[in-house]
Order: sequence, then structure tokens, then C-alpha cells
Amino acid sequence: MTADLALDEINKQIIEHLQRDGRMSYATLAKTIGLSEAAVRQRVQRLLDGGLMQIVAVTDPLTLGFARQAMVGLKVNGDLRAIADEIAQIPEVDYVVICAGGFDLLVELVCTDDEHLLDLLNEKIRTIKGVLACETFMYLKLAKQTYAWGTR
Repeated sequence: MTADLALDEINKQIIEHLQRDGRMSYATLAKTIGLSEAAVRQRVQRLLDGGLMQIVAVTDPLTLGFARQAMVGLKVNGDLRAIADEIAQIPEVDYVVICAGGFDLLVELVCTDDEHLLDLLNEKIRTIKGVLACETFMYLKLAKQTYAWGTR
């Protein structure tokens, strides 16, 4: 779907501006880029429909009652894609990546507390067929998180 969508310089500018401020109005965006508001609205809609970008609200999990976050490195045996898909269905999982190196998968968990984390690890993740080993990295403090990496 995204292959049909041209990522020209104007679309790149739109994406970069919305990465910095996802609430920027079409009027402001149009003025900044030098297009009509209607043209910007159409381009944004095509980028959204084409799956090239999403506009979402990013929250601080701590302020919402999620006091424990962790990255979990998994070593697995079997179909990496199938295991990643199964793990991705767990509601507390907000990030799953298939990777190379010491782990086959990296999984980020957002939990209310340590007991919640233990339940997830013990009852959901470690019981998945093919999961061989699991190493948990507890988050102490989020030092940086950005979504404005541009389009390069």
C-alpha cells in the first residue's frame, strides 16, 4: 500500500512538521509549507490511508498508573514471526521487534506494578510455545523518547 504513495519533498515536510506537533492545524501547516489548506488536508489523508504515518497521543505511563515498565529480551525456538504475533496480542505489550544478536525478540511491557509484571512474565509470555529464555530489563527512568526523527 505504501509503495504507491510518493514520498516527495512536500510529503516529507508534512510528516516532519506533524512529528514535532501532531496537533498543528491544516491552515498552519499549509501556510508553513506553501500549499492550500485543501491540498495539505488531502496529502495528510493520503499519508494516513496509505499507512505511511499515524497521528497519536503519546502519554506518560507513570501518570496513568503504570508504575512498572520493562524491556524483555526473548530467546525463542521456531517461527519468529508467529511468536512475535502471539506476543503482540497481549494488551500490556506496546512494542515487539524481531532482532539479531543476543535475543530473537525484544518486547516492551507497561504494567501497573511488579506483581502485574510477574503475572505477565510467568503466565503469558513464558508459557508461549517456543519461548526458551527471557531476560527482563526494568526501567528506572525514561531519559529520552522522541518520535521526531524526520524522513531523511
